Amino acid sequence: MTSSRFTPALNAARARLDAFAPRAGRHYAAERNRDSGPECRDNVSLLSPYIRHRALTEHEVLAKVLQHHTPEAAEKFIQEVFWRTYWKGWLQMRPRVWRSFLDECANQKARLAHEPGLRAAVMAAEQGRTGVEGFDDWAHELVQTGYLHNHARMWFASIWTFTLQLPWTLGADFFLRHLLDADPASNTLGWRWVAGIQTPGKTYRADPDNIARFSDHRFRPSRLAREAHPLPAAPPPDPTPPGTARHLPPGEPVLLLLHGDDLCGDALLPAPTRVAAVRIAAGGHTQHPWPFGNPAAEWVARLAADAKAHVENARQCPTEGLAALDAAALQQACAETDVHVIATPEAPVGPLADGLEQLARELAPTGIELIPLRRRWDALAWPHATHGFFRFKHQIPELLTANGLL
Repeated sequence: MTSSRFTPALNAARARLDAFAPRAGRHYAAERNRDSGPECRDNVSLLSPYIRHRALTEHEVLAKVLQHHTPEAAEKFIQEVFWRTYWKGWLQMRPRVWRSFLDECANQKARLAHEPGLRAAVMAAEQGRTGVEGFDDWAHELVQTGYLHNHARMWFASIWTFTLQLPWTLGADFFLRHLLDADPASNTLGWRWVAGIQTPGKTYRADPDNIARFSDHRFRPSRLAREAHPLPAAPPPDPTPPGTARHLPPGEPVLLLLHGDDLCGDALLPAPTRVAAVRIAAGGHTQHPWPFGNPAAEWVARLAADAKAHVENARQCPTEGLAALDAAALQQACAETDVHVIATPEAPVGPLADGLEQLARELAPTGIELIPLRRRWDALAWPHATHGFFRFKHQIPELLTANGLL
């Protein structure tokens, strides 16, 4: 079902956007919270896997939607697009939260080796064998399709954390390994929010009546936790500025490196830039592996291969795919094309950002400079993600205007 629903191709992404855009206004606002099952998704966009890997950019998506609707009519969908931007900006200014998640997840995985009870409980949850109505169905749907409705993700995370009382980091890891749109920021921070860590003291408790109402009465689990006390955790760190955007040296030819966080990043290059070659990496660095699971890895590899064909046609220069962020392969490509600068889209905090930093360190002794380029969309929005989304969303009209969308 994964391949038929989410064809890993840029043309398929744009066709889906064209089909959804007329429904992104009041229809979406009224119906978006309904999860009627994996075969009934006409109330949501199903664009998230493409936006996550920037096969479609946020700007392109909202430009298309605003051809059909006023900003007021499409307000809910516009906010959903900006939620992912907000989460990325929030984490960009607090990278320690990502590191803490990785550390805690590793510690919890270590427990599985010597705690057979925990291991069996986690395995039953991932395989959909808990006996909790709805939850088991969502576990199967996630593994089979690489997707869950956003409302189901909240219900699932709450049941995992408060009813089954399993470590939240292992649940977040389960999502990272299977969701095609798994994003380090929105996934990690969404699970933290459910657990009462992201917004201290505020948890999300799955409610049987709410599940019945918004699942079109497909499910009404009877034995859910009646209370959802916040998990103990240190308060979120204060934000630090997201760093200064970098620029290419004028007149210097470059090798363009695209990756799974931004497969359409060739549009970032200033118009006069001469691109001597293009490399498109479908994976992360060996020291920072990504994607986290095989289904997503296979899908991203196919999406990257499709992006390669588009870029090759547009740039008319040597274009090759890479399995990973490989310093030796890139050094050879630079030698073959006599360039000393690699331009790449900036990756937000996560495994690809870590991999690109490691790659830059490996290439520096060879005289090759790796320069990450920040999208205007991110540069404008990230600094506003200092507090909660309520404060951030008041900046949306200004951000739309600054991006030329109003």
